[in-house]
Amino acid sequence: MFKTSFLTITEFIKVLEEIPEKIYMKPCKNLSKASIGQHTRHIIELYQALLKGYESGEINYDKRKREQKIELEKEFAIDQFKKLQGLLEKPNKELFLNYELVGNEIRLASNYYREIMYNLEHLVHHQALIRVAIEKETDIVLAESFGYAYATLQYKNQCLN
Repeated sequence: MFKTSFLTITEFIKVLEEIPEKIYMKPCKNLSKASIGQHTRHIIELYQALLKGYESGEINYDKRKREQKIELEKEFAIDQFKKLQGLLEKPNKELFLNYELVGNEIRLASNYYREIMYNLEHLVHHQALIRVAIEKETDIVLAESFGYAYATLQYKNQCLN
């Protein structure tokens, strides 16, 4: 799971390196006027929230920093991803997720490995959305795997055989 997370982030970094800065920041009509940078910030900040709460065992994905520099400066975002890659591999431990839903405080039991998998699937989901913007706004040819879960790629390969 850590290796897959590392490789998926590496794939994303390579794509970010190809995207022109103006496209990175440009609102995309097909993404409800969100930019690739905004999606990238969202991905990074969920990972950061997980790592921030690891020691205390309390995670709150909703109360994250929301640092605009990530969505406006592609190189800064790439640096943040690289930092995350070096911090993800940790022992499993019990965690609690804290949410506020319709005015109610909710606390759910989880664990670090489960949350790493959640963040990985969340990353892939946003890659799929970002893929739409990249294909609309650029001529960049993306790897077939970009924006697809590993299980989906396996299934597609089975269908071809």
